[in-house]
Amino acid sequence: MARRKPDETKSLILKAATAEFAAKGLGGARVDAIAERAGANKRMLYHYFGNKDDLYTAVMEEAYAQIRGHEAELHLEDLEPVEAIRKLVTYTFNYYLENPEFISLLNDANLYGAVHVQRSERIQAMHSPMVDRIAEVLERGVTAGVFRANVDPVQLYVTIAGLGYFYLSNAATLGAIFGRKLTTERALADRLEHAVDVVAGYLCSTGESGR
Repeated sequence: MARRKPDETKSLILKAATAEFAAKGLGGARVDAIAERAGANKRMLYHYFGNKDDLYTAVMEEAYAQIRGHEAELHLEDLEPVEAIRKLVTYTFNYYLENPEFISLLNDANLYGAVHVQRSERIQAMHSPMVDRIAEVLERGVTAGVFRANVDPVQLYVTIAGLGYFYLSNAATLGAIFGRKLTTERALADRLEHAVDVVAGYLCSTGESGR
């Protein structure tokens, strides 16, 4: 059997760890199980990532790198302000929908007070460019007379994320409470439309949602 290259081994371990932590959380995940998933041995895992907590931090870093990388590919700077915001809301909602592991990781990280996220300089550095992109879109919208002024880009992003994150992470309980199936294709489309209209309607100085 051909020996794996170091980058390939690290990638397989990180992928296996992501699945294990998303399924069982930091407390329930086992290094043995991660190594088995990756087809590697524990010695290599410890060699590349240190201890279990360091591996968990690496998983969170990669999770944030993925979403931030895809956000950069939206090229919001090339779109009209209203279109840019609508695209960002749509992307964010769909990313959570298509990557349930990300929601699971966020839920688990918050159980530990996000200490692994806080201690990662890499994660902290990733968020500044996204805030800058949103601020640039907001500024262009104000200049064009289509957005209200003095909107905090961080507050706006938290709202955008929350509109999708809360709905999808609580779809089972909300569905049980309200007697609705919230994950059907129609229900998801309705929720996305609502989320886009809420954000665009708030921002647009005319009160229109831009449609």
